[in-house]
Amino acid sequence: MSTRPQHAVESLADDLRAWLPTQRWFAAKGAEVADVRVDRAAMLAPGLIHALVDADGDLYQVLLGVQDDVPDGPVIGRIGQSYAFDATQDSDLMAVLLGLLAEGRTEAGVRWTPETELVTGLRARPIGVEQSNTSIVFGFHYILKLFRRPAASPNRDVELHRALHRVGSAQVADPVGVVETDDLVLGFAQRYLADAAEGWATATASVRDLLAEGDLHAGEVGGDFAGESSRLGAAVAQVHVDLAAALGTEVVPTDRFGRAVEAMHGRLDAVLAAVPALAEHESMLREAFDAVRALPGGVHVQQIHGDLHLGQVLRTAAGWVLIDFEGEPAAPVEERMTPRSPLRDVAGMLRSFDYAAWQLLGSDDDHQRATRAAEWSDRNRASFCEGYGSVAGADPRDSAVLLRAFELDKAVYEVAYEHRNRPEWVRVPLAALRRA
Repeated sequence: MSTRPQHAVESLADDLRAWLPTQRWFAAKGAEVADVRVDRAAMLAPGLIHALVDADGDLYQVLLGVQDDVPDGPVIGRIGQSYAFDATQDSDLMAVLLGLLAEGRTEAGVRWTPETELVTGLRARPIGVEQSNTSIVFGFHYILKLFRRPAASPNRDVELHRALHRVGSAQVADPVGVVETDDLVLGFAQRYLADAAEGWATATASVRDLLAEGDLHAGEVGGDFAGESSRLGAAVAQVHVDLAAALGTEVVPTDRFGRAVEAMHGRLDAVLAAVPALAEHESMLREAFDAVRALPGGVHVQQIHGDLHLGQVLRTAAGWVLIDFEGEPAAPVEERMTPRSPLRDVAGMLRSFDYAAWQLLGSDDDHQRATRAAEWSDRNRASFCEGYGSVAGADPRDSAVLLRAFELDKAVYEVAYEHRNRPEWVRVPLAALRRA
């Protein structure tokens, strides 16, 4: 293998053109890559190269393992007589990263900065679920999220976690380190919550319990989720309270908020062009969006989670925790940093409850199963709002016009996402719009 990392990665350009589009975190789903250029590359340890590569104008972070023997996993390509592969799937190579972070090392302009004293010598393992970034767990202590599409500093996920940590929030995992260059954030490490269960998994288990019962209602089934939904609502409200305390709030006059309404119409225009099945709901959607313009007074805005759903929350023994404050993946970075109404997060979670209930049903399911799904969704949406109101001081349903507009806007986003990524799921948001 070449001892020059830049030259070694450049020799893989054609292989990377083929490999990048196959990755879950690749931006242009289904597109071919015309050009790959290596922005920088550095040898972090023998057999481990860190690289930033530009694929048709999009920057990606890639960690390459290089060895003479055939690796256990897929091969990306050959560098001389050696094999190159995705190093994030190699426990021994990933263990190197914790050492770099604990020591506060700087390698080829990449700074590994700890924010507390770290335990080293822990076994590393990648999280075995598909996601837009790559996360590595070290023992039962830490989790390092590697941003596959690194954005310019400051990074929203890092900054909001730090802000919440400063005010003592119990609803986030403590930050323990950052990986960055002068202008990019490449990774973010936090305490690992080893006892946590994902919100989506626990919610859908409750739905399955209900659908399996012949005669019981949602509140009578052993796996009833309403209590957890209420506690989750309280946790989300507390995060909003803490973010307001740490970073402030403002009131946007309704006339200025009209830009947000125009953005909803713009999103609808784009999705209508791609998904003709949405056309039957157009007039209803536009009427709901325009109703926001007539609201008296202003709209309270602040920093929020920005992409809240059941997959972004974890249930630990101590309560609910929110994760991944990056914001809506499809939105530009500057838009994600813009203060928004907390009802955006509420709407995202309400839509997620609806997803959890209805995604288990096929298009040919009978009336009884559909009735049970609707009952589960209604019960848990109500419980979430009640829990939220117990902390926030106002039930989100009291702001019905704004909340409805945000929910419908989220459903339009979901139609676009499913059409692009999971066409078999597009029926879920379209059915929700029919029920709206």
